[in-house]
Amino acid sequence: MSILVVTGTGTGVGKTVVAAAIAALAAARGASVAVVKPAQTGLSPGEPGDLDDVRRLAAVTDLHELDRLAAPLAPAAAARLAGRPAPDLRDAVSRIGRLAQDRRLVLVEGAGGLLVRYDDDGTTLADLAHSLGAPLVVVAPAGLGTLNHTALTLEAMAHRGLQLAGVVIGCWPAEPDLACRANLRDLETLAARPLAGALPEGAGTLTAAEFLLTARAGLGPELGGVFDAADFRRRNDPAVRE
Repeated sequence: MSILVVTGTGTGVGKTVVAAAIAALAAARGASVAVVKPAQTGLSPGEPGDLDDVRRLAAVTDLHELDRLAAPLAPAAAARLAGRPAPDLRDAVSRIGRLAQDRRLVLVEGAGGLLVRYDDDGTTLADLAHSLGAPLVVVAPAGLGTLNHTALTLEAMAHRGLQLAGVVIGCWPAEPDLACRANLRDLETLAARPLAGALPEGAGTLTAAEFLLTARAGLGPELGGVFDAADFRRRNDPAVRE
């Protein structure tokens, strides 16, 4: 069994699509896959959430949303606003551990970034990953500003002794600008390894069959795909193209 945590450099960077891509590839290999969302915020009961996107894209049905809060805020703040107890990540660790006993892969998708607070004690996804002993996939945007946000995330991980499974660009534009293309080399320098993938813009709108092909092309071998980071960088490096 294996547990993998998917986090991001912030919100809206493509974590759910990346989690779905990893799940789709694992399921296509015949592995038993569960996907866990410890806290879904910004949605009322009954509204489709991130795990519904995973179901649609990856055709995975072993899905576990552990808590839901209506306000589009960090889990701790959303719970305070609702007058409810905050999500309990200690309980989440236990539940994820039980799932991992008979699944080949358990994917855990965080809310927002690595250090978003889940409760008023300051418990974060980093604490959950540390308790699980699980590596993290860091999902980053491609464009201007990503280097600082990625560096801060990786530095926070290193400070806590957390293992990096790879950096994935969550949404690679159809027409990348100079910043996107120049950032590729620097993202790899920050991670001290090649990119673990880059999923194209619009991947989240595909059918499940189309998405599986896109996931395979867009994720590296360490995540089950065939993405070639060196070739991708070579084709997009402004020092080569210009």
